[in-house]
Amino acid sequence: MKKARMRYSLYEEITSYLLMLPYALLFTVFLALPVAIAIGLSFTFYNVIEIPSYVGFLNYIVLLTQDEIFLRHVLPNTFIFALAIGPGGFILSFLIAWMLAQIQKVPRMIIALAVYSPSIAGGVFVSIVWRTLFSGNEHGVINAFLIQRNIIIEPIQFLQDPRWLLGIMIFVTLWSSMGVGFLAILAGVLNYDSEIYEAAQIDGLRNRFQEIVYITIPTMKPQMLFGAVMSIVAAFNTGLIGVQLSGHNPTPQNAGQLIVNHIEDFALQRFELGYAAAISVVLLIMVWALSKIAYALFTEKG
Repeated sequence: MKKARMRYSLYEEITSYLLMLPYALLFTVFLALPVAIAIGLSFTFYNVIEIPSYVGFLNYIVLLTQDEIFLRHVLPNTFIFALAIGPGGFILSFLIAWMLAQIQKVPRMIIALAVYSPSIAGGVFVSIVWRTLFSGNEHGVINAFLIQRNIIIEPIQFLQDPRWLLGIMIFVTLWSSMGVGFLAILAGVLNYDSEIYEAAQIDGLRNRFQEIVYITIPTMKPQMLFGAVMSIVAAFNTGLIGVQLSGHNPTPQNAGQLIVNHIEDFALQRFELGYAAAISVVLLIMVWALSKIAYALFTEKG
């Protein structure tokens, strides 16, 4: 009897490990191993042709003390962009989800689909619609509109002018940022317990603002956490938008240059893979730190 129990326990243990094996392999091959390789390469000089040579912390020292483009353009642009797209996109997702929860099912479904769809076809819209709208000649939609009404005389180079590019990048990215995080927040808002709201009204709940602050947000912290983490990762992982809009990498006068563009510049154009790996490790640390802040804000205490 005891041997049979031991065999059954061993069988269950082996079965559990076998079920975990596919995930463990995928996690190791596509996440843990690349991160480990990137960290290792960040301490080397590697140009693809020669064998990597160990340089210690030189890449990090150069990045944080001598790389003027990174310090003067890339880092400020990335933080401005991430601040607008991360918290800004997260708050916008919540507000839209909350407003959609107040209307009937059929119009809510249609509007939610319309809000979500740009996150799927974002690249197509950037290449066709937004570049046409912000085109820098008189045939561009916005320039044509302004010229016809004698507001401007010469076309504005929206996508080549450093004064406009970053703002347009933020606007277009916010427009297409209502993705999976938005759907998670919408699901959390819709799956509420009506008894809690009724009890709160009896206890003296006065208005919708108090309802959001004291009931809606606390009761959907898991969805809020997921949406916050997705917004943070998306904000720091975005780099293609500036290149798609301006048609250049680096972007004009580095006005829209983000940290992902800086990595691509050194890795794919200059082939300084050790330095590019150091930048990617810095990006990883930034995303990890902000994700920890999101966890601290939205996880249940105790």
